Amino acid sequence: MAEIKKGSFTLPGEAGFESLTLKMAEKWGADVIRDSDGTKLSEDITKAGYGIYSTICVIRADNAWAKKNMDKLQQNFLMSEPVMAESDTVVISPLKGYFTQQFKLNKSEEALAYWQVFDRTTGEEIKNWSFDSEAETVTITGAAPWHSYTVNFLAVRLWEEISMYNHITNDWGDKEHLMAVDPRYPETQAHMIDWMTEWCEKNPDTTVVRFTSMFYNFAWFWKDDKNCRDAFSDWGSYAMTTTPLALKEFEKKYGYAMTSEDFVNAGLYTSTHNVPSKKYRAWMDFINEFVVSFGKKLIDIVHSYGKKAYVFYDDSWIGVEPYSKRFKEFGFDGLIKCVFNGFEARLCAGVDGVTHELRFHPYLFPTGLTGEPTFAPGGNPKLDASRYWVNVRRALLRKPVDRIGLGGYLHLVEPFPDFCDYIAQVADEFRLLKSFNASCEPYTLPGKVAVLTAWGSLRSWICSGHLHEHPEVDLTNLLDAISGLPFDVQFMSFDDVLANGIPEDVKVIINAGVANSAWSGGDYWKEAGVIEALTAFVHNGGGLLGVNDPSAVWANGSFFQLAPVFGIDKDLGTKKCIGKYVNPVTEGTFAMEDTPNIGESMVENPGVYCKSANVSVLAVNGKTPLITLNQFGAGKAMYLSSFRVSKESTRFLMRALLTLLGKEDKVRDYICDNLYTECAYYEEIDKLVVINNSGDTQKTVIKTAKGDVTVELAPFATKVL
Repeated sequence: MAEIKKGSFTLPGEAGFESLTLKMAEKWGADVIRDSDGTKLSEDITKAGYGIYSTICVIRADNAWAKKNMDKLQQNFLMSEPVMAESDTVVISPLKGYFTQQFKLNKSEEALAYWQVFDRTTGEEIKNWSFDSEAETVTITGAAPWHSYTVNFLAVRLWEEISMYNHITNDWGDKEHLMAVDPRYPETQAHMIDWMTEWCEKNPDTTVVRFTSMFYNFAWFWKDDKNCRDAFSDWGSYAMTTTPLALKEFEKKYGYAMTSEDFVNAGLYTSTHNVPSKKYRAWMDFINEFVVSFGKKLIDIVHSYGKKAYVFYDDSWIGVEPYSKRFKEFGFDGLIKCVFNGFEARLCAGVDGVTHELRFHPYLFPTGLTGEPTFAPGGNPKLDASRYWVNVRRALLRKPVDRIGLGGYLHLVEPFPDFCDYIAQVADEFRLLKSFNASCEPYTLPGKVAVLTAWGSLRSWICSGHLHEHPEVDLTNLLDAISGLPFDVQFMSFDDVLANGIPEDVKVIINAGVANSAWSGGDYWKEAGVIEALTAFVHNGGGLLGVNDPSAVWANGSFFQLAPVFGIDKDLGTKKCIGKYVNPVTEGTFAMEDTPNIGESMVENPGVYCKSANVSVLAVNGKTPLITLNQFGAGKAMYLSSFRVSKESTRFLMRALLTLLGKEDKVRDYICDNLYTECAYYEEIDKLVVINNSGDTQKTVIKTAKGDVTVELAPFATKVL
């Protein structure tokens, strides 16, 4: 491969390690050096001729001010642990079990007005309760014995969550706990504007201000129990945006009030996996409008000093929503996304109007996210990096980004020279691939694929966090698989379908998720308009791929509301007396050709059965279908009991989509015949990039306009023809 040795790489530097910083900047071809949380850059680094990224988190930037304004710290609603009544009196300590270094009760009169007590056995709100401020207990009188009771309460957050995680992970000992202030208060806004202006004055060498991210972190409630630290964790939840002031302003604007239960939701909270209520969507819009309007003021200050403003699309990103209608109003110059997988790379790459930068893993920390050693004895960061790069690289062949980089503490790489060599190789390879993408787009198979969820485009290329956080979520696995396949992909919501129908250029629709989730759709499947639109779409020649519980909600005697389209339904235990078809397995189908045993890796969905003898069963577990294909009118519908991303399942998915598109004849056009390899063809510059996704040497054949091409690749290698 031709070598491009400089640029498009951001290196984390450290004061006290100037020689190492400049050495690695040269080795990795960095053009930018950044600081990380807990580090600083010395003048030897800032004056060395590199672009300088400075990381700021404005909500925790001035801890001295936060200590003087404790009434302006960020807050959220929590639900107490359920307490079973053994008599007609129940006493509850709301904070019991929570991490008291993170939370304290908001006992103010305005906060108590939002507290609620519930009989969780009946679901009724209880009014006969009192609060002892000194003992910090709630007493319920007139309770029903053997009913469970909980308290919804407002908690003040004493420790900003990302700082808390970094502090504990890196064992920072007595280092000061940083607190998060809420910018909704006018006094906080005035202070932040003054702070931002002063900061720009004091940092003339900074070329890019890296906001981490804006104001509100994703929901992350900790327990006292170290063995089960997360009480609730959701990368997409707006649960940590509530203060009495915000609640009052919302009510004034919308004419109705949000309650604690709108956020607590009987302990489910505002999980992104759940179908959002109209009230919650209104709250999200309310927060988004504020974050954009005030965030723009800070970005304008940065621009007034001749600096660029990038946003890190993790941590305190709530309200930023890069696929929202308001994102461009911020005026951000760049978007940075930490990535483990291909779908996260696509999430960043698909945002319009900004420079796209990926922060690679492993992060330069002693341990990884689950406590495993990385840059510590027993760790193998080169192996970690190679696995992550293979996942991300295939997505970058489909949709490019502009930059890559690392974060963390650079001094940790010194004992791992093989890691340093490997990152140099990755950086060179990225720069070469970027040069191809800059010239033209790669060949794409005909027919647009749409992913249908309750969230639609707002949650493009993401469900609720990283794949390792929710590995059982079928749609997350599907997104990772499809992120590197040669298909044009878009995201649409049920509301889009109800308002506008299905776009003419969409040829296949994917609906994947467990019943009642935002990904499957829940009560949206009770909408006749949705059922009519999808049924007509397939009957008129479209393709439908359903995974796990597609179109699932119990209504009108069926669980799958598109049962006539799929030719299957699911028995929840109410149809034991109803006859069911047990169809033989259809062998040798196009979809299964490369992976005839793919069913062995699939998780059974108990109760699924065939409604017709005409349904083709492609894989089965006992009598339960795992994969089915049904002709419906001029179109086809395929069902999968589950989907877990792997090289084999990715290959199967590609063939399944071609089946539904009716494009089986395209299976070899610029597609590798070896499922452990993939390729991208850039027609305008006549370049064919072939990658090996496995740790073994692979040989593959690709059909091109110039004839068949045979390529042999070393483990994890890339070749350009």
